[in-house]
Amino acid sequence: MIKFLDLQKINLGYQEQFQEKMKLVLEKGWFILGDEVKLFETNFANYCGTKYCIGVANGLDALILILKGYIAIGKLEKGDEVIVPSNTYIATILAILQADLIPVLVEPNVETYNINPDLIEEKITSKTRAILPVHLYGQLAEMDKINAIAQRHNLLVVEDAAQSHGAKHSVFSSQSQFSVTRETQHATRNASAYSFYPGKNLGALGDAGAITTNDDELAKVLYSLRNYGSNKKYYNEFIGINSRLDELQAAFLNIKLPFLDAENDVRRQIAKRYLSEIKNDKILLPKVDSFDSHVFHLFVIRTKNRQELQNYLFENKIETVIHYPIAPHKQKAFQNWNDLSFPISEKIHDEVLSLPISPVLTDEEVSFVIEILNGY
Repeated sequence: MIKFLDLQKINLGYQEQFQEKMKLVLEKGWFILGDEVKLFETNFANYCGTKYCIGVANGLDALILILKGYIAIGKLEKGDEVIVPSNTYIATILAILQADLIPVLVEPNVETYNINPDLIEEKITSKTRAILPVHLYGQLAEMDKINAIAQRHNLLVVEDAAQSHGAKHSVFSSQSQFSVTRETQHATRNASAYSFYPGKNLGALGDAGAITTNDDELAKVLYSLRNYGSNKKYYNEFIGINSRLDELQAAFLNIKLPFLDAENDVRRQIAKRYLSEIKNDKILLPKVDSFDSHVFHLFVIRTKNRQELQNYLFENKIETVIHYPIAPHKQKAFQNWNDLSFPISEKIHDEVLSLPISPVLTDEEVSFVIEILNGY
């Protein structure tokens, strides 16, 4: 069986280093917000080209804390509206609701699966205060257009970068003359949320997350909010939460980060083969705007008869996953949205199927996947 994602094989190459780091952390006896977290925050900020990285417990918390941080510094208020794609993973919407804000759903571009910038402005009201684009499946959203809209309407931009570690955007600052973003930070000086869930391109061995930003005021508040609202033990400035990047997970991430670009390049090479060699009229391949701006966290195809295709692949010993089978507005958790109509999102959720793609997938396995798909 060709696994959809072989996490054991991915992490096996790091096993000796993991064990050494684990021993070091145990010997130090400092398990919360220690040297490994500080080192990862420095390393990841440098990697992203941002001033700050704040390590948190997971990607959902990263989004929640950004939004609550903006509330704390007066740039958002409870009840404000936040524009978000209608086909995102549910965590993006949950974060908005957990921060006591109102999600406003906008349909995606059917070819890229990312939020359609051309549909954003018609959803802006007097209560709109932010746009929350998602770089779905590893491809950056159209940030030039989104940032321009945000600047016209004086809106914040908070990016869900949970799936886009290492994607590059060639935006240059007229003031600094260097690339403002390696991944998803932009000249709007807002913030991005990352997840290091084990299956991500940069995955920990458990839950982990981070926030990157260039905003001094926001960063100061976030360091406090993640730690019970405290910068000094037993002295609390804000109503915070306990959401700190685990010391051991930070140690593992410090080991894996230097290899991220190389592993992303392997993913790109697999994607290029899929795009050029899969030739079947029953299968719709994804549109890629730029290989630099896509890290192929997932390679997602579409087909009219998804279950039939998934069964066919499984019978041929190829494992696939559906990302995601139910559109957010159709979830039981959002019963008050169930009667809403988002036809593009519904179509995408009914047809998408994710193929195996990872840095440990062999050329022979890729060839086999292509052969079987072309025979469908």
